[in-house]
Amino acid sequence: MEVRAKKALGQHFLTDQKVARAIVDALETGAGICPQTSGHPRPDKREGPIEDGRGRSEAEAVCEHMPVPVLEVGPGMGVLTQYLLEREDIDLKLVEIDSESVEYLLTHFQGMQGRLMEADFLTLPLERIFPGDFCVIGNFPYNISSQIFFKVLDHKDNIPQVVGMVQKEVAERIAEKPGSKTYGILSVLLQAWYDIEYLFTVGSGCFAPPPKVESAVIRLRRNARTDLGCDEKLFKTVVKTAFGQRRKMMRNPLKPLAAAKAAREGWSAEELSAFLSQPVFSQRPEQLSVEDFVALTNLLA
Repeated sequence: MEVRAKKALGQHFLTDQKVARAIVDALETGAGICPQTSGHPRPDKREGPIEDGRGRSEAEAVCEHMPVPVLEVGPGMGVLTQYLLEREDIDLKLVEIDSESVEYLLTHFQGMQGRLMEADFLTLPLERIFPGDFCVIGNFPYNISSQIFFKVLDHKDNIPQVVGMVQKEVAERIAEKPGSKTYGILSVLLQAWYDIEYLFTVGSGCFAPPPKVESAVIRLRRNARTDLGCDEKLFKTVVKTAFGQRRKMMRNPLKPLAAAKAAREGWSAEELSAFLSQPVFSQRPEQLSVEDFVALTNLLA
């Protein structure tokens, strides 16, 4: 039985076993990832009683010997799954929306019952499945890769690491630094909470059917940030609004937000004009770092 790649699902099945192994090997299970812990900070970063005589808390000692929950998104025919199942340091679950792929996995891999969910990752209630930390890995479908990362952000305090293969230009955008034309919304929002590594490029010949573009593997590791230092909802709004007109100076797309602040503060037209004359509003969004956007959010609050 073979699974037909479905264009509507953005399926391109990885066939290169060396690449598959490298993706799985990129997933690290150390660094304080704990299945019992919900939210940041991790047990290794919290103060608490030492219980085991080795400088570790009771929670750390327990977590050290527990396999880390890992969710594979879109396993397809299991090219990553086969290597993930070999790892004793992880407790694997899988989510697959394609019923044909689900049937294939159930037929070709033992122990899939209880691990494999036929569902849409984007609507999956992750908090009901994983009570604590869990990692995410997958060959992400091109057509929903950005949505996958936005969902990761929604669960950032429980997802300490993501290893994913995406379209190369998406990987470059996510990992890019300020000042580049590819730096954008995902760059800022993800870099606020994760350290991002562009690991390696994957050619189109490694897939069936071959995509028309190259792919790349990236790794996201949750950073130590526990608070942005500004209103998080407004931060997202400022970032998305600013990049909505990325070729223009910031005063153009952000003028409605500035006007809303002026209304709250009771400013005159002259005071609003003076506010928008500040240097930051003469810049374009790709010039601003995460910290710059935090400062800008506080300015507009």
